[in-house]
Order: sequence, then structure tokens, then C-alpha cells
Amino acid sequence: MLAEMRIQGLGVIDDATLALHAGLTVVTGETGAGKTMVVTGLHLLSGGRADASRVRSGAQRAVVEGRFATTPDSPAAKVAGDAGAEPDDDGSLIALRTVTSDGRSRAHLGGRSVPNGVLSELSEQVLAVHGQNDQLRLLRPGEQRAVLDRFAGEPVLHVLADYQRVRAEWAEVVGELTERTERSRELSREADLLRHGLAEIEAVNPEAGEDVSLVDEARRLADVDQLREIAAAAQHALSGSADADPEAPGAIGLIGEAARRLSSSEDPALRELEPRVAEAVAVLSDVGGELGAYLDKLDADPARLEQVLARQAELKQLTKKYAADVDGVLAWAEDARSRLSGMDTSEEALAALAARRDELAVELAEHAKVLSAARAEAAVRLADAVSEELSGLAMAQAKLQVLVHVKEAEDGDPNGIPVDDRRLHAGPEGVDEVELQLIAHSGAPALPIHKGASGGELSRVMLALEVVLADADTVPTLVFDEVDAGVGGRAAVEIGRRLARLARTHQVIVVTHLPQVAAFADRHLVVDKGQVDGGLTKSDVRLVADERRVVELARMLAGMESTETGRAHAEELLETANTYKLTQEKFGRKSKTGKKASK
Repeated sequence: MLAEMRIQGLGVIDDATLALHAGLTVVTGETGAGKTMVVTGLHLLSGGRADASRVRSGAQRAVVEGRFATTPDSPAAKVAGDAGAEPDDDGSLIALRTVTSDGRSRAHLGGRSVPNGVLSELSEQVLAVHGQNDQLRLLRPGEQRAVLDRFAGEPVLHVLADYQRVRAEWAEVVGELTERTERSRELSREADLLRHGLAEIEAVNPEAGEDVSLVDEARRLADVDQLREIAAAAQHALSGSADADPEAPGAIGLIGEAARRLSSSEDPALRELEPRVAEAVAVLSDVGGELGAYLDKLDADPARLEQVLARQAELKQLTKKYAADVDGVLAWAEDARSRLSGMDTSEEALAALAARRDELAVELAEHAKVLSAARAEAAVRLADAVSEELSGLAMAQAKLQVLVHVKEAEDGDPNGIPVDDRRLHAGPEGVDEVELQLIAHSGAPALPIHKGASGGELSRVMLALEVVLADADTVPTLVFDEVDAGVGGRAAVEIGRRLARLARTHQVIVVTHLPQVAAFADRHLVVDKGQVDGGLTKSDVRLVADERRVVELARMLAGMESTETGRAHAEELLETANTYKLTQEKFGRKSKTGKKASK
């Protein structure tokens, strides 16, 4: 939940701190006092678009800071952890958004600078803001389908996942078949070039590292006389002359003589040195033997040298065309074979792909039908539940209909699939289109909600949906901005009751102008348009309770705060709201089994 929010330099608010309740918090105030800046601040914390015009006149920047109470295993904590952010000492997450007067924006989370998108990811887990724009989104068919799926839960989401898995494979096969068919000539030319290259490489048949070993061998064959001279001189230095001339002993003979002299000494210190000298004699003898073997094999071989040079020339032709060395040539050949396997444009290959496409289309159609049936069943339950809620929102005769119908594929639609005897558009979310229709009163026709509902009625439809979807909504904090627009009287009281009921399972923050709604708050915050600083309006946010809350509710009752009648009406509203909340609390203690709360 959002435990606290601080706003600095945003619109008419210079510096204000909002301590929010875990249940229902309402924000009220006179028109122009700056209530909307609270919602603007929440939008900024949610990663919304930064607008320099919202920065308070004369201020260098606007700052919004929010403290979210989370648990270590929550999705919000995972988002923060992935971004390298750390929780505060009490386990809460501090999010901060800064907007400068020239439009630059910066975001911080857990003391670390993060991309603005991280705040968006965080808000998806902790915060949902519902305002006029959200009502407009509800008019979109895709959003209406999402509402139905959200209500249906696992029975639809599980089938939808199967549908999307098969559709992804089907779309891949369709794309590959289309590409191969349309690019068959181009692919054939490319395949010919790859085959020609592979033929050249296979004709030479290079081995890994062969070019390096040939360089060493060629150098040895070309320098055989010099190498023989070096090896013979080294062998002579070790072993002495070939005729064992005592006047020209080698190193082995001299060191051997030293070993004999040391071993014959009567001094123990000298005898201890003899094994080490004898070891040196053994090592030098081994080297001398290896030099002899090297000389025996080191014969001039002009024919072999010619073969090596010819082989190097063959390999060089490959490395000039395909890679810098032989290992690179072999890698190119492996890649070419892999690419060729996917370039088969023969009729047999195309027929195999077409058969796989048709096979997947049949499987996809079956999943689509199951998905449509699951949505149709959930649509009836959603319509009944929302209609029941509307009856308590002064729309007793109103009924919501949730229609699920399939979308026909147009001519040439690449995503068309046959389902039974029809060709339907297989979109990412299924073949269905969902439409919310409202029957405003008995005898009225069913109309799409953007045609059949007024602004106030649309607000009530959205609130009814939120109440019905509350159990399916994992976001802990719900924010409603002017959800009661165009509403009054008994309907306003019922909206307050619904929001109070939502607040039993969610943190609810409401910006409202209706006292009937504000009376149900667990915490009441007032945005005051107070002192004027240098000609600029300066607003503050204060907590009201007890008598001050009665005064505020009386003010909201058409400016009646200074009359006894107004105060009496405000006290009556508070008593009605408190009685309802106490009843709900008692019921809540009995309804841990998950049964729906009574109205």
C-alpha cells in the first residue's frame, strides 16, 4: 500500500505531506484548491508523462515522493530488486519523481536512480489510478475484453494461454511459408551461392588448424641446412667430437668427470653434491639423444616442401573468400549448411509447411472455440453481478449486457482461420470481440455504453465493475479521481458505500466533491487554498477529524458550514456512514470464507 506521499512545487501545492490510511482515504477541497494535483502526483509516481507546465510558477522543479509498504516476497519488491533498489530500514520502498521547469524528468527508487519505466513497472504491481481517461479506455473493445478476462480468471486465462501458445507456432509457420513462397527465386540464388562455396571447401577438405601446422612445416623444410647446423653444433657441445677426441670433450664428459671426482672424495660435504651433478649428466644425455634423433629425421625433402607450398596455396584461396583462417572457413561451412537446411524451396518442402500450417490451424480453432465458450459463460456472470451493483447505485432498472461475438476475417486477412463453417480472425487474444451494452431502463434498447450511458452513469458502471472485480484485482491500492462526477443524492451515498466495501480488501484513495462519499472515509484529507504568496495561490493538505471534519462536510453541502442545519446534516451523514461501516466490519469477521459481502 501507499503509506505516505509528499508533494513539493506541483501546481498550487508548495509543500504538502499526505499520510494515507490502509482503508479509505478521501481528498476534498474547494474548486481550484489543487485536489487534482494529488492525482497528478500519483500519475508521476506511476511513471506517467512529465509536464513542465505542472511545475509551480517560480519553482525550479516539482518533486513527488511516495513510501510504499511492501513485503520482501511481493511482486513490487521483485521489481525493485531487479532494478538494484533497496528497501528502507522499515522494509518500505521509497519512490521519487522529479520534474524540472524545463521539462526534464528523473526517477529514483530505493535510493537509486532508475529509468522512468521502472516506476511504471512498480505501479503495475501496487497502484491503479481510475479517472476520466480510464473511463474513456473502457469504451475500447480491447479494454472491455480485458475486463471480462480479468473477471473470469483462471478458467479463461488458462485456455487463453493454450490458444496463444498454439497461435505463436501457427504464426511462425505461416510467416515462414509466406517468406519461402514469396522469396523462392531470391532464396534459390542464395542457396546456389552457398552450395558453390560448400563444394569449393569440400573439394579442398581443410582440417582444423591445418594452416598453422603447414606454416611450421614449410619453415622447417626451407631452413633444413641451417637447422642441421644448429642441432649438430648443440650436439657436439654436449657430447664432444664424433671420434671421442680426449682433447675436445663435451659437456656431458666434463660434468661426468666432476661427478666421479666428487663421489671419490672423503669429505661428506663434497659427496653430497655428487647426486645433483649426476642428475645434470642424465638430463644432458637425454637432450643429446633427442638432438641425434632430430638430426636423423632432418633430411632435405624438396618434394615435400613443394607439396606443403601447394597445399598452402589451396587453403589461401579459401581464406581469401570465406574467412581469415582455416578455422573460420570451417565455421562458415557449418553456418552455410545450417542456412541451406532452412532454405528448401522445393515443392515437397512447401507442401510440408502448408500441411503443418493447416494442422496447427485446426488445433488453434479448437482452442478458440473453447475460449469463446469460457468467455460467454463468464459474460453472463459478469453482467448479472454488475447489474446487481447498479441497482444499488440509483440505477435500479439498468442492466448491463456483456456480449461475446466472433470477428469475421476479411478477404486477404493473413490471420484468418476456418472455425466450423466460418473464417474468423485469429488475433492475439482469440477470435472474440467483447462489447459492454447498457439497458438504461425497462423498455430501453441495449446500447453500447458510450451511447447508452451519461457521464455520471458511466462513472457508476465503472465503479460497479471495480467492486465486482475487486477479488480478481491483485493491485493493493485503487485511486478514483472524480468517479462520482455527475452523481448526487441517493446514488452518491451508494457510491460511498461501495468504496467503503472496496476498502475492506484494498487501499482506496478517492478525490471527491461529494459529502455523501467523503462521509465514508477512514481518513479525510482537505486541500486548502490558503495564503497568497507573491500573488500566487498556495495550497496545503491537512487532516480533518471530529469537529473539523463535520465543518468540512457541511461546507461541501452547498457551503453550509456556518449553519446549524448544515452541521446537523453533516453529522447525520457521518452517523449513517459509521453505522454502515460497523455493520460491514461485523460481517467481514464472519465472511472469511470468501462469500460476497451484503450491500
